[in-house]
Amino acid sequence: MAILEHLTSQQAIDLENKHGAHNYHPLPVVLSKGEGIYVWDVEGKKYYDFLSSYSAVNQGHCHPKIIKALTDQASLLTLTSRAFHNDVLGKYEEYVTGLFGYDKILPMNTGVEGGETALKLCRKWAYKVKGIEENKAKILFAENNFWGRTLAAVSSSTDPSAYADYGPYLPGFEIVKYNDLSALEKALEDPNVAGFMVEPIQGEAGVMVPDEGYLKKAYDLCKSKNVLFIADEVQTGISRTGKLYCCQHENIKPDILILGKALSGGVFPVSAALADDEIMMTIKPGEHGSTFGGNPLGCKVAMAALEVAVEENLAENAQELGELFRSELSKFIKTSNIVNGVRGKGLLNAILINDTEDSSTAWDICMALKENGLLAKPTHGNIIRFAPPLVITKEQLLDCVGIIEKTLIDFSK
Repeated sequence: MAILEHLTSQQAIDLENKHGAHNYHPLPVVLSKGEGIYVWDVEGKKYYDFLSSYSAVNQGHCHPKIIKALTDQASLLTLTSRAFHNDVLGKYEEYVTGLFGYDKILPMNTGVEGGETALKLCRKWAYKVKGIEENKAKILFAENNFWGRTLAAVSSSTDPSAYADYGPYLPGFEIVKYNDLSALEKALEDPNVAGFMVEPIQGEAGVMVPDEGYLKKAYDLCKSKNVLFIADEVQTGISRTGKLYCCQHENIKPDILILGKALSGGVFPVSAALADDEIMMTIKPGEHGSTFGGNPLGCKVAMAALEVAVEENLAENAQELGELFRSELSKFIKTSNIVNGVRGKGLLNAILINDTEDSSTAWDICMALKENGLLAKPTHGNIIRFAPPLVITKEQLLDCVGIIEKTLIDFSK
């Protein structure tokens, strides 16, 4: 069967619809090239990328340092599995644990694998260290969480689109209200609670930013009950919110830190769970792992991606330009009849459309933004998330603010 070399956007979309599962509802744009904060479709139209592959390309598309690490290593050795050692994994582990301040790292591939790893670590620790009776350990999750689509992830979800028709669900998971310390404190009274897994900012839920001090107080509550504080920083980590990872805003070091997405700059699937020895060393050989986890190609790419984040001061840029972004849009919103709020931290932000969740307004606005050269995506119906690559400049950001404001004005006429 001949494969068409050059496709139009519609041809590419038609092929996906015919031969692929319909498990996504993407914006109708077909991208073929990316560089920095820009992407191009197959017809050559240029766009600002304001989603960053759900914060996986914080370092910008095809960053030359990361691509060089990929191509250099790809010509030497890509995969050994963990049946053997390789000459890159140890260097990667030393670099990452030093950068983030943990004794150990357990490398995996996707963000959801990082989450699964954290939960397995938590349960092992519960039985081997805390002394909870076998099969009685419980893990708390924040309401409206999102950390993936495995059976464990959907078992902890409160979103029907994530969990419906996938039961029976994994036991031992309980839900507490997000940003509610009294609810957490009550749940922690159960001596069988082993961990609390939480996103510092709930991204998929609509960039829900908790009250200042919530994370620190939640952490302290967990410590008072000998419960592990597990931070899901797959989306908020790697400089996105103005710190290397978001919990640093409140000066806390999670017992288990989950990283993914921009850990590799969006170039190769790399994720990780980090913890100190008391937790990490509960898992013994053969009890957890992955064929690709810790592969030399991914390790080289991740080291380069982290070096870019540090060397190019991406956290500082996110902090400064995030404040500018919210300030500029807040001024506009005061006179808008279609948007009633902007929220976020660093360059993870969202606007709230004056409409119900089941309305198509946010989607239609994103379609209009696309026509005007900026790509974004709605979440929860009436919320539009804005998360550009962190290499964006002030001038580019202000240009994007202008596009967003013009689109909103035109749309509301």
